[in-house]
Amino acid sequence: MYGESLDFCRKNKGMELYGYCIMPSHVHLIFRSVLNDPSGLIRDFKGFTSKKIVKIIDDNPHESQKEWMLWMFERAGKKNSNVTNKQFWQQNNKPIEIWSLNVFEQKLKYIHNNPVVSSFVTNPIDWKFSSARNYGNDDHTILEIDINQVVCTSETLAPAGKRK
Repeated sequence: MYGESLDFCRKNKGMELYGYCIMPSHVHLIFRSVLNDPSGLIRDFKGFTSKKIVKIIDDNPHESQKEWMLWMFERAGKKNSNVTNKQFWQQNNKPIEIWSLNVFEQKLKYIHNNPVVSSFVTNPIDWKFSSARNYGNDDHTILEIDINQVVCTSETLAPAGKRK
């Protein structure tokens, strides 16, 4: 569902996606807005995915934590004047401007190594929901990205603790 939403943003909202890592509790993105509206892109992405996730939870009769999760989303929504119903995403983002190739490589390594640091995998390429697969294996089956050819090196994809 995240991949579907990001793909929609790439094809219809002017997003150039250079890196991503979808973790169980958060998402990392490296992107550029061709329309010079990165805040609008994130707003639309979060709006679409939050509605979809809440609906998936609400429609699932087998979800044991359904009532509690929906109550938590509603409670969070009541705390924010710009939320009309339930809030899934936190209001704040942590945007970092990428001003050089060095910073790009640093941030790409960081997001690709998130699943390694969290002990989900031992190699970034093994995490299914990461652009490490796009860069390392030319695997675009989960999500197509706009690969930055300049950073396609083994150094960029080296697992944490095994960097040169």
